[in-house]
Amino acid sequence: MNLRITNELNKNDKQYIDDELYKFNLKHFPVDLRGRYEEVCLYLKDENGITRGGILAEVCWNWLEIHTFMINEDIRKSGFGTKLLLELEKIAIEKKCNFIKVDTLSFQALGFYKKNGYEVYGCLDNVGRDYKHYYLKKDL
Repeated sequence: MNLRITNELNKNDKQYIDDELYKFNLKHFPVDLRGRYEEVCLYLKDENGITRGGILAEVCWNWLEIHTFMINEDIRKSGFGTKLLLELEKIAIEKKCNFIKVDTLSFQALGFYKKNGYEVYGCLDNVGRDYKHYYLKKDL
């Protein structure tokens, strides 16, 4: 067999890799957790319908994972982030998730997550030379 390595961007190849790993993982998870994958997106919009922030997450088997959480800088520290996070936690509980996990950089939202009951379970130093990358979890 003659194989080669390539780094070309190809949506079909990317989908193939994702699908094959998903199928492999299914073999190792309990039957009642199989097929539990769902995107969960919450958006914060102003009176004109303009998006001012939001959370992009997914339910995966027995947890919910936050991938992106952003609030426009001019409205940060106004309580909207906490409201979004509480709404997401409510959804995670309704979907019978056992925990939520998220990661953040030291200059981002570590204090925010800790204030909301998330605990650090891992940390990488020397990220961008001067920062740390934190991994957090909250049991539900």
